[in-house]
Amino acid sequence: MNTLYYGDNLDVLRQHVKGESVDLVYLDPPFNSQQNYNVLFAEHGTRAAAQIKAFEDTWQWDESAARTYAETVERDGGVSQALQAFRTFLGESDMLAYLAMMAPRLLELRRVMKPKASIYLHCDPTASHYLKMLMDAVFAPENFRNEIVWKRHNARSTEGRWARIHDVILLYTKTSTFFFQPTQVKADKARLPHTLITVGDVKYQTFELTGAGITKEGESGKPWRRFDPAGMGRHWANAHAQMDEWDAKGLIHWPKPGTAGGFPRRRAAEPFVEEGRVITVGDVWTDIDRINQAAKERLGYPTQKPEALLLRIIQASSKEGDTILDPFCGCGTTIATAQRLKRHWAGIDITHLAIGLIKHRLRDAYGPSVEKTYKVIGEPTTADGARQLAAEDKYQFQWWALGLVGARPVDEKKGADKGIDGRIYFHDESTSGKTKQIVLSVKGGHLKATDVRDLRGVIEREKAALGALISLDEPTSAMRKEAASAGFYKSPWGQHPRLQLRTVAELLAGKRIDQPPSNVTHKKAPKAQAGDQLSLGAGGSPPHDDEGPD
Repeated sequence: MNTLYYGDNLDVLRQHVKGESVDLVYLDPPFNSQQNYNVLFAEHGTRAAAQIKAFEDTWQWDESAARTYAETVERDGGVSQALQAFRTFLGESDMLAYLAMMAPRLLELRRVMKPKASIYLHCDPTASHYLKMLMDAVFAPENFRNEIVWKRHNARSTEGRWARIHDVILLYTKTSTFFFQPTQVKADKARLPHTLITVGDVKYQTFELTGAGITKEGESGKPWRRFDPAGMGRHWANAHAQMDEWDAKGLIHWPKPGTAGGFPRRRAAEPFVEEGRVITVGDVWTDIDRINQAAKERLGYPTQKPEALLLRIIQASSKEGDTILDPFCGCGTTIATAQRLKRHWAGIDITHLAIGLIKHRLRDAYGPSVEKTYKVIGEPTTADGARQLAAEDKYQFQWWALGLVGARPVDEKKGADKGIDGRIYFHDESTSGKTKQIVLSVKGGHLKATDVRDLRGVIEREKAALGALISLDEPTSAMRKEAASAGFYKSPWGQHPRLQLRTVAELLAGKRIDQPPSNVTHKKAPKAQAGDQLSLGAGGSPPHDDEGPD
């Protein structure tokens, strides 16, 4: 069954994911950009954003990094040797900490991959060369397939260097036998092939008859019709008899007499037709744009990748019904695309904020019934489990609790948000569609008599329509009396208690906040439409298992 896991992906992989159970892995691990990554949520009607820290994208050499390094080095093999070499070269640096974090995770990913599986590691050029060496150690150099360059945006002004406009995606396979389906896209009409010739008034495509390298075996290294490819460091890629047959049919294009360096080429049997022309995608991708400010799929997550990027990867290296794994799943682009392409999937993330965002994304795209197609492991399912989470990490508990009611966290840095842990926005038809808000306070510790009174003051200060207090403890009768005295908010859907008290146990049992139904808190993902175009181009060649590219 499709599964979302909350937790450290190394622990999840070791405890929950079986060996040789995954057909395709895509990962986009956070890297040392010397800044905090924040999960962004667009404000309604403005370009401003509220932010809350999800994880810190800075790896430091500390006790934890040293322990991880030591545990991995104690293993025999190439990965141990690679990390020791990195330490000699890099010293006890932040880069070494990052590589020490990645090494055991890559080893676990290799373990869970099926023999014919592939792995795509998305990174930036700052670390790609180190990661490529580490991937060589984990998967073996002979299983390296491609270094894909993705041009993610146009050049911007820069100082002292060329503008950095691309990411790197490293493709490895577990073995020499793997699944791969080439991708074809519509050709650029402005760029005609340079190998066209004109016969009369008709254009034909021509193709190379030789291959790279000199060979002395058989006739491929011998001259044909006085042309010797060895002089160019090449050999005939076709049998002489085959080329004789093509020539008899008029399908060999001969260079004009006296043309320096001219060599015969095979001519296509049919005229060149520009309309509908397709080309096979190579390892430089310039036709997939990053997610811009106006993109419908944009959710406000800073590292969100376009679905078109994952669509290309998933279609090329998996079949319908295969299992896709993303161990750093963030806002869930891999998950959403895998669901769309009818693949099974598993996603792992270390924040409840990301898990909640993915659940909203799937529900927006596929409706409430999608919740029956996947399960979540690592989230509290009982009040005792929630209490344990609150004791371990109060922010994770807040994010999880807010997710139960569809709220979004506030930016803890905003002074005006004091006393508010989350907000829910809704549209009230009685006020011409004006956006209203519900302010929320989450208490994972002991409830105090003043908590309800304080929230009532926040409702007044913020001019909020409603307020809700989510708690682990059961409110006292005095607290409930205080909440009831706040009165009601009237909407076209009825009267709603202005200050509501909800325990975690009640929310887990299905009780929700009494509010108008037009919730607009999260930027909604587009609905999945029947007949969605699932290919970027005209489709590829039939699926096949092979021994890998030449």
